[in-house]
Amino acid sequence: MNLLQKSRQYFSKKLSHSHPTAAERAYDLWSESYDQQPDNLMLALDEEIFSELIKPLNLKNKIIADIGCGTGRHWMKIFSQQPKKLMGFDVSNGMLKILQQKFSWAETHLLGNNGLIHLKNDSCDFIFSTLTIAHIKEAKKTLNEWNRVLKPGGEMVITDFHPVALAKGGKRTFVYQNKTLSVINYVHTIPELMEIADQLHLKVLQVTERIIDEKVKSYYEKNKALSVYDAWKGTPIIYGIHLKKTDAAL
Repeated sequence: MNLLQKSRQYFSKKLSHSHPTAAERAYDLWSESYDQQPDNLMLALDEEIFSELIKPLNLKNKIIADIGCGTGRHWMKIFSQQPKKLMGFDVSNGMLKILQQKFSWAETHLLGNNGLIHLKNDSCDFIFSTLTIAHIKEAKKTLNEWNRVLKPGGEMVITDFHPVALAKGGKRTFVYQNKTLSVINYVHTIPELMEIADQLHLKVLQVTERIIDEKVKSYYEKNKALSVYDAWKGTPIIYGIHLKKTDAAL
């Protein structure tokens, strides 16, 4: 599939007629082709933002939970810092299967109701979650659960499809058996997430985002999709948040 098709899938309001699929089912179907997306703009920008947010972190000998780990896209760079333990959690058996093919020693857990039942209170140094939280209806309940397993002074890094783009009609979609399927998303605004973080005594250390601008215009130019670019120019498309559990949470 070329970038023009991907751009239309991600950014065109015309896709609003596609039937949303629950994340569990959608990613099971998507799993076999998920890593074969060299021109996927969202994955490229997520790679950029996640790398930026974890660059200052010391992960050596730390315990990390990757929630919505998928196929382990970020695991090589995490492992390069020699964590003590890296655990993957996902709602999709298909995605976890691919991850385990890539990392045979991986500790993975299938998520049910977004509960981290395998983890004790205050057991993780870091929580990472990329391109996931908008698939979850109850953001407050979920962040509370993530906060439960985070040690005092521990940190979270979250990235996802920007709520402004979702509210404008953007969708996460993929082609399966010649049909375009979209994944269910919920709009959690950044102020809403910050308010929840404040209630949980999670200090916001950094918020970053990327917009559709000249830096990504080449993705559209080379596939003759400038009409899509013009329609979405200036729209925030992805964001990242870095949080820290403060002493007030004790």
